[in-house]
Amino acid sequence: MKSVELLNSPLIERLPAVRGRLDANERLDRFTWFKVGGAADVLFRPADADDLSTFLIGCPSDVPVMVLGNASNMLVRDGGVRGVVIRLGREFQKIRLDGEFVLAGGGAVDLSIARVAQNAGLAGLEFLAGIPGTIGGAVYMNAGAYGHELKDALAYCRTVRRDGTMTDLAAAEMEFNYRRSSLLADEIVTGVTLKGVPGNVDAIRERMKDIQTTREKSQPVRTRTGGSTFKNPAVGSAWKLIDAAGCRGLKCGGAMVSEQHCNFLVNVAEATAADLETLGEEVRRRVMVHSGVHLEWEIRRVGEPLDSVLSEMMA
Repeated sequence: MKSVELLNSPLIERLPAVRGRLDANERLDRFTWFKVGGAADVLFRPADADDLSTFLIGCPSDVPVMVLGNASNMLVRDGGVRGVVIRLGREFQKIRLDGEFVLAGGGAVDLSIARVAQNAGLAGLEFLAGIPGTIGGAVYMNAGAYGHELKDALAYCRTVRRDGTMTDLAAAEMEFNYRRSSLLADEIVTGVTLKGVPGNVDAIRERMKDIQTTREKSQPVRTRTGGSTFKNPAVGSAWKLIDAAGCRGLKCGGAMVSEQHCNFLVNVAEATAADLETLGEEVRRRVMVHSGVHLEWEIRRVGEPLDSVLSEMMA
């Protein structure tokens, strides 16, 4: 049993009217790169930023809210997610140019932004071709690849907070650090302004091609995976510590530590989220025993374990 779907969702009756779409008991595994996870109590697809803001203003304060992008660096637990999960749709995926700036909705895919910049002859955004997922999530965690991070390209960011407040932030206000920003946990990135620099289209294209080729050779990008599992510690690389601890190829149920790149977990045989999380914790334990280094999860784990949901239903 991979997930549990609640038979009734009285929560949806407490939520404000929207111009977008509200669906109860919506499965989330089809949205995640791992292809695992339970259902959301309610999935909300806002029509636009105003619809999102109005919804949040009217949403009861005791209702948990989280945003789901491409879920390329997220593990949704088998018991699903309580409250409302927000998924940014077509209106938030638009990308346009304004001189040397690229303006993109929070749901725009990083690779699509890189391609728009490439076609416009704007350099400096090629690294986005190596980051899976959407730009909203990338900004939230200051995602990076191939020597660059989001903080290097971001000029401005627009967010909607849990109380519905829309806020414009300059990059300098966001206190970026390694895989962190000062954005609040329930703050949703609805749009960004990125700064490029004029460059040669052919040279930009070659750089992007090199990034994608290197990524495909070194990472299990064509499998059911979820991006880098653990953050690099202050000294050294996570994958080297994992390898040294003998975890390459380690399995738990249908989950395995990738043999191609051992800082990736992969779903090789109908794994559950519990398989993947248990495997990750075992990797952390073995690395601590072997090298004394405490690995920190980079993948965001959300939702409830299946056992706790079943226990609650039977109580």
